[in-house]
Amino acid sequence: MASEKLYLYPIWIRIWHWLNAVLFITLLITGVSMQYSNPENPLLVSFELSVELHNLCGILISLNYLLFIFGNAFTSNGRQYKMKTEGLMTRIFNQSIYYLFGMFKKQDAPYPISAENKFNPMQRFIYSTAMYVGFPLIIASGMAMLLPEMIIPQIFGLSGLLLTAMLHVVIGFVLSLFLFIHLYVCTIGSSISSNFKSMITGWH
Repeated sequence: MASEKLYLYPIWIRIWHWLNAVLFITLLITGVSMQYSNPENPLLVSFELSVELHNLCGILISLNYLLFIFGNAFTSNGRQYKMKTEGLMTRIFNQSIYYLFGMFKKQDAPYPISAENKFNPMQRFIYSTAMYVGFPLIIASGMAMLLPEMIIPQIFGLSGLLLTAMLHVVIGFVLSLFLFIHLYVCTIGSSISSNFKSMITGWH
């Protein structure tokens, strides 16, 4: 079957995507460095530099997130994140079976990529959850720790700062898992590098 060449990623999406990737990976490295190292024995990056880079990249990724929100609000890309709830679990199950078995048997994808649907049902659910739930939570908790006077001192008898920090770390861990799964799924294409090239050229 002949493949169709689709222009799925306009320039603003590619700019947002690569900025987001660089900033998130920097936040991941500096966050791990702050969490598990001490000033005398830095893990990946020195503690002082980690704090400065983490704060700076946190502000930049928040501004970059606004590009994502406005871009989806005023372009057709926003419809890619809208889900029909009816039959959603069935569609996700079908896609799971394809990822687990079908693609290794060279079966056709149950939900092929098109201009109208560049995400399969599983991708749409996970990407929507990450971008519209995970990112707002990690940005809000990060900004709160950057400006701790905004945090309620006590929440249900516990330190508001501690709960905010725990939320930030947990959401960061979950989004890090998303990153690694995303990178793996990107290798599932006509070649290992084809999906990465698409995010450079815009063409799938």
